[in-house]
This record gives sequence, C-alpha cells and structure tokens, in this order.
Amino acid sequence: MDSNGINSEFDNFRTKKEDGIAYLTLDSGKANPLSEKTLEELFEASVAVNEDDDVRCVVLTGTGGFYCSGFDLSRLEGSDDDGAKLRRAVSTFHDAVIQLHRGDAPVVTGVNGVAAGGGFGLALLGDVMLMSEDARLEYAYSRIGLTGDGGSTFFLPRLVGLRRATEIALLDRPVEADEAVEMGLATEAVSADKFDERLDELAHKLAEGPTAAYGATKRLMARSFDRSLEEQLGAETEAMAEATHTEDYAKGIEAFFGDDKPEFEGR
Repeated sequence: MDSNGINSEFDNFRTKKEDGIAYLTLDSGKANPLSEKTLEELFEASVAVNEDDDVRCVVLTGTGGFYCSGFDLSRLEGSDDDGAKLRRAVSTFHDAVIQLHRGDAPVVTGVNGVAAGGGFGLALLGDVMLMSEDARLEYAYSRIGLTGDGGSTFFLPRLVGLRRATEIALLDRPVEADEAVEMGLATEAVSADKFDERLDELAHKLAEGPTAAYGATKRLMARSFDRSLEEQLGAETEAMAEATHTEDYAKGIEAFFGDDKPEFEGR
C-alpha cells in the first residue's frame, strides 16, 4: 500500500487518490474482463479504501471505451469443473461488493462503455451512476446459461421493481443510457466528451459532504426493505442520535445558524 492508502502496484487497475477521492479505473485488457487476479485486486482495493479515513468518495470506471464485460469467459471450459472456478471467483467478487456497499464513502460508478455480466452488477453498485450517452447495460448471463452475480439480482429489482427486473434478466435486452436514466437504473447520462468532467464534478460534490452521515443513510436505505415501519423508525432514531456525535454535525449546525457553507471533514 502506498502513502495514499491505495495500492498503486495493481496489474489490472489504475488507481489514484486526489482531494479525498479514490479513483479505481479498470484496465484489464480489451473490454475490461474480470479474471481471478482482477477480482482479487478489486477486493484488495475495496479494503484499502475502507481502511483509509481520508477517502470520502470512491469512483469506479473503465478504460478504452469499455466499463466491464464481466467474468473472463476464456477461463471456462463448459464442463462441470467450471463450478469450482466460478465459486471461487464469484466469492471474491462478492467480498469486494460487500466492502464497497457497506463503506461510508459514497460510490460513483462511471459507466463509460458496455457494462455486461459482472460489469452490470458492478455498475448498479454505485450510489450514483453516471453513464456516457453511448454506453449501455447488458445483463448477459442468460446467453451462456448462467444466473447473475455481483449483486445484480439484489440491486436490479430494488431500482426498477420486480417485474421490470425480471424482464431485463430473462429477455436480456440491452439498456441504453437514456433509458437507464428514465427507468431509474442510472442517475444521469452525458455526452462522451463531457463524461470525465461530469464524473469529477459528482465525485467532488460527494467528497465534500458529511461522509459518516452518508454511510449511515446508505445503510438505512438498504435495510429498509427488510424491516417493518416500526423497526425502520427505531433505526432512524438511533442513527440520528449517533450522528450528533460527529464533527460534521457540529460544523453543519454552526454553519446553519451562521452565514458560511459548512466545511465537512468526513468525521
């Protein structure tokens, strides 16, 4: 790990930390597939950003006009032996998804090209998803008789509803950027020439916010589907009370009764 808390020696990711933003840019070859090594590096990077208190936003994007094409199918043989390979690889993938999903730092997924298979789940993982207008989302698993991973079957029905999610998965109809925004899969779509600039704008806006409160809010939202109203209200009460012990709360209250914009520190 380097002094920025992000391993800069990855073979399949370009990484940097700037202004509290951890940029993880997938660069694993044509179409950015996910090999076993790539998934191990994704997990290592996700742990690193969670352990770095200075990281206040995480950006996941791709290189070369591709976001991520999913698991590297060249690793499979079409035999029963593939089950063990997929079990190991998918387990590592899911450990990384859990790390990023549970962390306080908001995750922005910058879908700069095709996001298919595991890349589809890795795109939906974002708390905010920005798409290039020429990008698209593809479920893709049914093409090879598989089901779905990377949290795709968790995030998709929560974002678009069960009926639409099942349609997308079973019919495997590509979703273009504008449609993804319309149905609530993506936050925003911009032209390719404005993509990098807008991605940085969103990341900086989130990195300047109250990181601990963001994390608590994310967890409240995610757990709301599993709780009764009474349970959710109780969780909201606890989270509100705990938030008053943060430095950001003190700064926010001070700024609210003053004339200045709060300068949150993420604590």
